[in-house]
Amino acid sequence: MPSGVTVDLRAHVVKSGYELDEAQLRAMGQLQQLGERRRGVYLHGPVGRGKSFLADAFFEVLPAKRKRRVHFHAFFQELHARISARLHERGAVKKAVDELIGRCDVLAFDEFHLHDIGDAMLMTRLLEALRASRTMVVATSNYPPDGLLPNPLYHDLFLPGIALVKELMDVVELTGGPDYRLLRGRPRSRFETGGIRTEAPLPDDSGNQVWFDFGDLCEKPTSTQDYLEWSKRFDDWVITAVPRLETVHREARQRFANVVDVLVDKDIRLTLVSDHPLKEIVGCSDDSRALDLARTASRLELINTTG
Repeated sequence: MPSGVTVDLRAHVVKSGYELDEAQLRAMGQLQQLGERRRGVYLHGPVGRGKSFLADAFFEVLPAKRKRRVHFHAFFQELHARISARLHERGAVKKAVDELIGRCDVLAFDEFHLHDIGDAMLMTRLLEALRASRTMVVATSNYPPDGLLPNPLYHDLFLPGIALVKELMDVVELTGGPDYRLLRGRPRSRFETGGIRTEAPLPDDSGNQVWFDFGDLCEKPTSTQDYLEWSKRFDDWVITAVPRLETVHREARQRFANVVDVLVDKDIRLTLVSDHPLKEIVGCSDDSRALDLARTASRLELINTTG
């Protein structure tokens, strides 16, 4: 296990040049205390409130040498690949989990959320392994622990996993306030140079651009693993015929949210072509996955231009 936080977290954050609001300062104080106690952290709250920024700063000041930060989608892609490679071996899941964790003192998950029952069951196994190895876990999420796997058909099946989350991590809530993604000025990333347009842009012949029709990308059984693989080959995505999400089924809405998550994490330029403004595209769902769409809407505001 790592020793406690020996560098003042506030001083570390101040060096970044960011000025924190009252709620962020409270959350930062809690993170500092938990770090001194060598306790895991589950930081949750509304979109755009700086959860990843604070969790990354916390992760940086932890003095452990064996630290790993992973995006949730990428981690599960690697876990599924390792399980598939050992499919006919006894104890394939345990071996894959042990290989993936390795001798890690701190494991940080960005954007911890679960909608797939299979992934939820794997997550429970993973949390059991992390407990056994005494690995410190840091996670950010839009959901409180009790809101994970929100589908009422499956939620009860993940209650053992939720209990493990609470056992391994202290829950810190970053309360409401401004969505700081919407207050930025000039683009700070490649993703932010994209746009939402009513007419398709001219194709790029550089070989780095890929075009998708929304129906082909999100209404067919594509997966996050597909998006991650394609993101390695193309750093400029165009998605055409983007509809109002209330007109498509839940699985398509979730795939669209996953696409945006991957492209933000990989810092890939995204252009959406739609007959509808952003509010009509995403501001329509009131089902159990609305929190994911709220995160998606916040991220798409960074490219919310028309042309």
